Amino acid sequence: MNSSSSNIIYFSSVSGNTHRFVNKLNLSAARLPVLTKEETLLALQPYVLVLPTYGGDSGHGAVPKQVIKFLNVEQNRSLIRGVVAAGNTNFGETYCLAGDIVASKCQVPLLYRFELMGTAEDVDRVHQGLEQFWTRQLQMQ
Repeated sequence: MNSSSSNIIYFSSVSGNTHRFVNKLNLSAARLPVLTKEETLLALQPYVLVLPTYGGDSGHGAVPKQVIKFLNVEQNRSLIRGVVAAGNTNFGETYCLAGDIVASKCQVPLLYRFELMGTAEDVDRVHQGLEQFWTRQLQMQ
């Protein structure tokens, strides 16, 4: 199993929208494999998960299978500290639904939502928000 000591772990499909967003953050990040048959990552330290939402209007299949596989590893679930979700406002009620689902199941906060590959303002807000989030996490230890 590949391992990651990044504070951001993310999944991006072949469209690359989430990948482009994470790259703009200019922070240490590890990408989950695109194919579920590939070996998943093993988180080595607390991290924030960044993920897109799948499934369109119905919400069925909102959480990518690669993310489910990753979170099915107990160590990975135990180290998640927050979620940042991408979505498409065209899907109305299911906008960023994957973030809501993962945050609820893992009992961590949904820190931010952005559309598709995010705007410059989204990048700035997430970057600043993550800095503040990790500072608070360190103070709580």
